Amino acid sequence: MPQSNRIQDRRRDRFADEVVMGIARTVDAQAGTPQQADDPSLTAAVLGLTRGSLPRAASHAFRNEPDTDPALPANRAWAREILARVEESGLGRETVTSARVGDAAALDEVIDAVHTGGTQWGQRTGAERSAVLQRAAAALSANRARLIEVMAAETGKTIAEADPEVSEAIDFARYYADRARDLDSVQGAIYVPSKLTVVTPPWNFPVAIPAGSVLSALAAGSGVIIKPATLAQRSGAVMVEALWQAGVPRDVLALVDLARPDLGSRLVSHPSVDRVILTGAYETAKLFRSFRHDVALLAETSGKNAIVVTPSADFDLAASDVIKSAFGHAGQKCSAASLVILVGSVAKSKRFLGQLVDAATSMRVGFPVDPVSQMGPLIEPANGKLLHALTTLGADEEWLVEPRQLNDRGTLWSPGIRTGVAPGSYFHLTEFFGPVLGIMHARNLEEAIRFQNAVDYGLTAGLHSLDSAEMAEWIDTVEAGNLYINRGITGAIVQRQPFGGWKRSSVGAGTKAGGPNYLFGLGSWVSDTGRNSSTLHLRGLEQRVTEVIEAAQPSLGYEEFDVLRRSALSDALAWRDEFAAVKDVTGLGLERNIFRYLPIAVTIRLGEDGTLSDLLRVIAAAVLSKAKFAVSSATGLPSPIAHLLARRDVPVTTESDAGWLRRAASAGITSNRVRLIGGDPFRGAASAASALATALGGSPDIAVYSHPVTQSGRVELLPFLREQAISITAHRFGTPSPLSDAVI
Repeated sequence: MPQSNRIQDRRRDRFADEVVMGIARTVDAQAGTPQQADDPSLTAAVLGLTRGSLPRAASHAFRNEPDTDPALPANRAWAREILARVEESGLGRETVTSARVGDAAALDEVIDAVHTGGTQWGQRTGAERSAVLQRAAAALSANRARLIEVMAAETGKTIAEADPEVSEAIDFARYYADRARDLDSVQGAIYVPSKLTVVTPPWNFPVAIPAGSVLSALAAGSGVIIKPATLAQRSGAVMVEALWQAGVPRDVLALVDLARPDLGSRLVSHPSVDRVILTGAYETAKLFRSFRHDVALLAETSGKNAIVVTPSADFDLAASDVIKSAFGHAGQKCSAASLVILVGSVAKSKRFLGQLVDAATSMRVGFPVDPVSQMGPLIEPANGKLLHALTTLGADEEWLVEPRQLNDRGTLWSPGIRTGVAPGSYFHLTEFFGPVLGIMHARNLEEAIRFQNAVDYGLTAGLHSLDSAEMAEWIDTVEAGNLYINRGITGAIVQRQPFGGWKRSSVGAGTKAGGPNYLFGLGSWVSDTGRNSSTLHLRGLEQRVTEVIEAAQPSLGYEEFDVLRRSALSDALAWRDEFAAVKDVTGLGLERNIFRYLPIAVTIRLGEDGTLSDLLRVIAAAVLSKAKFAVSSATGLPSPIAHLLARRDVPVTTESDAGWLRRAASAGITSNRVRLIGGDPFRGAASAASALATALGGSPDIAVYSHPVTQSGRVELLPFLREQAISITAHRFGTPSPLSDAVI
């Protein structure tokens, strides 16, 4: 039996897995060398020693990998062994050295090789790619100690911060392995993999984010070139080594260390690169688009995140969660709490403010080699706007806790908390990547939400309240992709809280990492036309969609009408089973993790080489989604359709391709998403998207969907919906709480 299947077949409940991992890692530590994924005898020995006598799990469904339990003495001994190696660690150095690319010719060779390898990789079925990713999960697990060691040595991660990163990387491998299989069986559409994806991850999560980005692209059938952040190259290298050990071909996954900045722009803008996955600043997304306006960019970008605390909150819990969210990872998280907004009387609560002070000043700040360090160092000495935030107050601001520089180099800082942050001020609106928290005051919850929504970003947002009405008001009006109630706003877990933001916290399709649709945006789609049916019934369709189809009937031939009808039926199934459902797939009980879709405004553009039947098919999906949309068409619409859209207040503009592009260039498109409908699947639509990108100046603010129109509701509804994950603590001191049950 393959190793990956042995591991999958021996999954256990969370408690059993925690105990097992403690024993397995003790064996690893006693052996004195990291457990390697390509050593099946060692892996089998560990599994046999630790898992053989435990009962088999009832289900093989995806389960999150447990973190190492520090309560077990064996695990603490294992951790000390890792920390003892940190100061002298050279892990990943050889791999980085061998990945050095010195000139354009050498870079082109890498690109050509991975493009060719990626083409062959994409010809494998999703099930075949899934098997490799399951082995990758096993390899990452076997390399847990090495990955923690290199993160601590290179990026200053404490062991409590690094260990969950490895768990998350393993989760990505298993979850995307399952999603790869899904791509093989999408009704009404055929998935077309990209040939080459470039991954440019950040330094702040040097294993989990690079792994998630690489594994998603591999699962989606693309070759991958990864360029780790300069400050986290070795961590990325050790992660890539594990994937190579698992059997990912080296001509499918390449690591590069670029010798010059111009090679980076060449890599991103190269015509053989189908798409780029970026995690970093919004400004970096703009830079990439300046290199090549039409690069298909999928990016998780900046965040300026706030937690609202109302008078009905549990102050003890709120203070703890605010401090953890603000100062975990030294505040170097795009999801970190940069603001806490105190509503009404909370602003005058000496008890609450005193708890913030006590919690912040009692944090143990130090380097990761000290196992009691709670907050580690900055990745590099504070400079620029972060140094300003740590040292300079704005008008009417005061230090509640003044940050202090703790070492000569300027990488160790104690936490800072400033009060009196005014609405619209520099600190209110600017992202700072470090351990500094600002306090704002709001008269009521409505005003607090207005402050929370005022920033350009919409990544994470938090609320502390024990009032169901306040929860409902906040959920209905706050603008962020990941919402958290009565808990911290960081630490999203694969599937449980798929991660990704709104507004300028996201570039591209907006599908969430670790969520059910992420792979859908990593390739293209063509229609699977199926067979014409012998009936033209419209049973099962909602009235608003039926009206569109009936209005379209006089303008379509029999086959076109049948395709529209069958497409609408596919939409109805996808709507019922996926998009209209508010789901909690994990079912933890004491924590509700809800995933839902909300409509978003879209502009639909029918180009001169598009067809009316495709336009009508897309309009049917838009109507079902309840999204606001506008139509731009190169040809006039049939009167029944035009009248129907007018009755529904849908703006319709008739304009040539040239006129459309002139309007786009003059900021005449008011929505943040555009659904292009062109002719030839891989020339017409692609050139239309390229022309639009050029007209928009490469703006990251508008997501363009240009794949050929398909009959799949699972594919065609996505442009009209955005995703939101909501995590709610549903207990009080371990007793289940129904407070949020009626809220959502």
